[in-house]
Amino acid sequence: MSAFILTMAVVNLTQYIASSGLCSRRAAEELIRSGHVKVNGALAVLGQKVDAVTAKVSVSGKIIHPATQKVYYLVNKPLGYVCTTKDRHADKKVIDLVPKNPKVWPVGRLDKDSHGLVILTNDGELTNRLTHPSFIHEKEYLLTLERPFSPELLLKLKQGVKLEEGLAKADTVKKVSPTKLSIVVHQGWNRQIRRMLGACGYRVVDLVRVRVGKMRLGELREGKYKEIKITNF
Repeated sequence: MSAFILTMAVVNLTQYIASSGLCSRRAAEELIRSGHVKVNGALAVLGQKVDAVTAKVSVSGKIIHPATQKVYYLVNKPLGYVCTTKDRHADKKVIDLVPKNPKVWPVGRLDKDSHGLVILTNDGELTNRLTHPSFIHEKEYLLTLERPFSPELLLKLKQGVKLEEGLAKADTVKKVSPTKLSIVVHQGWNRQIRRMLGACGYRVVDLVRVRVGKMRLGELREGKYKEIKITNF
């Protein structure tokens, strides 16, 4: 996924920054907007193109270079771990479960009270493809509710539940047991699943993410990781 550095001389600046492993393309846009990025000593602007071979790109005064090694980790996040690289006060971060080098970050979020599949990488392009709204990737969850649910709940989740951001809908939803259900969504709003069920009058007591796109949690033990290869997501 970093081959564009070899085959293309001129690339978008956000793509260049993402290829360094510093952050995603969307985060790179924010860095440019806030004046933290310079190209050949001049303040960068959104939409700027750079020569990937000769340009000197700096972020907050530090020169960056496209990363040569891309890594991809599939992690089974335990309860209590947070998906952040910035919170210095967090006792348990999901990045602590994988090797420290090369530096990686979580793709998307899974809240502290939930567990299951999280992808960690230093590939900004993949991060953009998995998190940007223009790309649709399914996320599958297994939920346990505090009480048995009615058949009407499944219909309601498929029809859609109104949240602050808009209409939240399940792509598919299936009954697993009287208190357990499997739900697939492609939207990625903050704590969306819990809020959808809450709006329907149910409290989620356990939530585990078991799949993102084609990647599945499988038999990976909690707190463990495995390095994977990304060929065609």
